[in-house]
Amino acid sequence: MSAASPTVVPLPTIEPKYEKVGDAGKNTLWVVFIIMLLSTLTFIGMAIRVPVQKRLFHVVTVFITLFATLSYFAMATGDGNSYTHRIERIPAIHAPDVKTDVFRQIFWARYVDWAVTTPLLLLDLAFLAGLNGADIIVAIVADVVMVLTGLFAAFGHNKTQKWGWYVMGCVAYIVVVWILAVGGRKTVATKNAKTARFFTAIGGYTLVLWTLYPIVWGLGDGSRILSVDSEIMAYAVLDVLAKPVFGFWLLITHARSDSTSIGGWWSHGIASEGALRLDDDEGA
Repeated sequence: MSAASPTVVPLPTIEPKYEKVGDAGKNTLWVVFIIMLLSTLTFIGMAIRVPVQKRLFHVVTVFITLFATLSYFAMATGDGNSYTHRIERIPAIHAPDVKTDVFRQIFWARYVDWAVTTPLLLLDLAFLAGLNGADIIVAIVADVVMVLTGLFAAFGHNKTQKWGWYVMGCVAYIVVVWILAVGGRKTVATKNAKTARFFTAIGGYTLVLWTLYPIVWGLGDGSRILSVDSEIMAYAVLDVLAKPVFGFWLLITHARSDSTSIGGWWSHGIASEGALRLDDDEGA
C-alpha cells in the first residue's frame, strides 16, 4: 500500500478590498476644480488689464491654473485614474494565513498635471530670479524626472521598485532645490533689494510646499497609511496653496513693482523683414 501523497492546502481568500475615492474625496475634487477655474478666469482678467509687454508672468500663471483645472475636472468626473493591485496576507491563529486582494485607486491625472504645471511654476521663479537658460533647462528636466518617478513609484509592484523610484525622485528634487536656493538667490542678488526679498519669500514658500508633496505621497500611495480621500484632501490643500495662492501673490506683487517690459517677438511678433513669404516664388 503506497503512502498517501501530501496535499497542498491553498491559502483561504476573502472578497477583494477596494481603496477608492468616497463622497468626501469627490466633493473635494469638485471644490478644487471650481477654485482653479475661478482663479484661471481671474488671472486672465488681470492679464488683459496690463500691456502685452508686461504679461509674461500672467501668461505663465494662467497656464498653471488652467492645466490644474483640466486635471481636477477629469478626476472629479471619474476620469484620469486606475487601480494598483497587491496581495495582503492576514495572519490567522491555528489556521493558514488569509490572502486578500487589495486594489487601490491611483489618480494618474494628478501626475500629468504636475508634469506640466510644476515646470511652469519653475519658469515663474526662474524669470523672477533671472536664472540663465542652462540652469532653467536643468531645473525643468529634473522637475519632470521627479514627477515621472513619482508616477512610476505609485504603480510599482513591489517595495524595491516603489521606493527605488521614490528615492530617484527625491534626488531630482534636490537638484531643483539646489538650482533655486543657491543659483536663484545668487542671481537675484544682482537685482534690486525689493525683488531679492520677494524671491526669497515666494521661493521659500514654494520649496516648503513642494517638500510636503513627497511626504503626502509617502503616507498615501507609498505606505498606504492615508485613505484615498485623505490623500485627495491633503493634495488639494497643497495644490491650492501652490497654484492659485502662489499666482495671486506673484501677480499682485508684480503689479506693484516697476516690472521690466519685454519687447521683440513677445510684444510685436516677427518683424516684417524676417517674416516667411509664401508667395515669393509664385509666377517664377
